[in-house]
Amino acid sequence: MRIFVAGATGAVGRSLVPLLVRKGHSVVGLTRTPTKTGLLRELGAEPVVADALDEKAIRAAVTAARPDVIVHQLTDLKGALDLRKFDRAFAGSNRLRTAGTDHLLAAARDCGAKRMVAQSFCGWAYARDGGYVKTEDDPLDPNPPRELRATLDAIRHLEHAVTTTPGVAGVALRYGGFYGPGTGVFDPFMIEQVRSRRMPLIGGGTAWWSFLHVDDAAAATARAVEQGAGIYNIVDDDPAPVHDWLPALAAMLGAKPPFRVPAWLGRLAAGEHIVAMMTQARAGSNAKAKRELEWSPRYSSWRQGFAGIIQSDTQLAA
Repeated sequence: MRIFVAGATGAVGRSLVPLLVRKGHSVVGLTRTPTKTGLLRELGAEPVVADALDEKAIRAAVTAARPDVIVHQLTDLKGALDLRKFDRAFAGSNRLRTAGTDHLLAAARDCGAKRMVAQSFCGWAYARDGGYVKTEDDPLDPNPPRELRATLDAIRHLEHAVTTTPGVAGVALRYGGFYGPGTGVFDPFMIEQVRSRRMPLIGGGTAWWSFLHVDDAAAATARAVEQGAGIYNIVDDDPAPVHDWLPALAAMLGAKPPFRVPAWLGRLAAGEHIVAMMTQARAGSNAKAKRELEWSPRYSSWRQGFAGIIQSDTQLAA
């Protein structure tokens, strides 16, 4: 098949493009940065340069590519390190989840693409009550903290648009918390926060998180290019409370255990939304993805995945 990957040079795209090529697909990779066209060629894709928020440019790029499938991996994470102003930090990504999604779907209808696979998120978006591990049938948070509302609205928009557009078989993949070399949990800023004990356990760390190696995200996305419909949690097999994974990560890095702070102090220092993420968030079950996409994570547990990255990186292991 001919596949148009929007966001082809991102964390998932860099693993996804060569995987699709190895499976025999012809890949067109979108980037808005001309200097990244060389990387796309190295990955095996035909590069195209356009701004995903420019509707006319995106329609022209997709029409010229004539894809059978569009993969939406667009994010804008510049400045997304200060999570105290969460919706401001993710404003760029939210525009890509709303206007960017709409532009790609319009282009899909124009060129006759029959399938679209889009990146969504599994984690704090679920309702903060009931069981600690949620399925795709469980509701999203009906009343999120104020700082998370615009981002959750954008996630809702993307999922609804992708899975209900007539004539396009849509798949929304709710990825767990990313990690990979230099990515997500292993972003240098995040690692420095853990090493310096500036990422505390708030209120007992009773929230549950799901993690996902970027290579497993790519493998699941490659499966969704060919099969499945609707929404899937794409997470590892080992959901864990913050009071489990955060001290474990610190220990793997050779750092001291995180400080513990009460929830009231966390609210004053970081905001209600950060307290919710650390004390109330829910994880996700991957049972549906295993069953319908015939996918299983290579890194079945974040414990295995975290340790492997640290052992292979001399700076992290130091």
